[in-house]
Amino acid sequence: MSEPAESFTDEEYAFLRHVRFGELPPRVGPDERVECTETEPRRDRPEPAGGPDEWNLRLGPGG
Repeated sequence: MSEPAESFTDEEYAFLRHVRFGELPPRVGPDERVECTETEPRRDRPEPAGGPDEWNLRLGPGG
């Protein structure tokens, strides 16, 4: 592969990044952060629609 025809300086690359992506949002300080706690257990399946008989029809007796 051939080298690019022109090479940019770090300042030029920084300018091109700014043009493409804009500015970063302001930094969030430690005093502005909150701790999240899950309030409900994780569900691997959606809530069952219908009763156990309907689920047996859908999945079979071992489902």
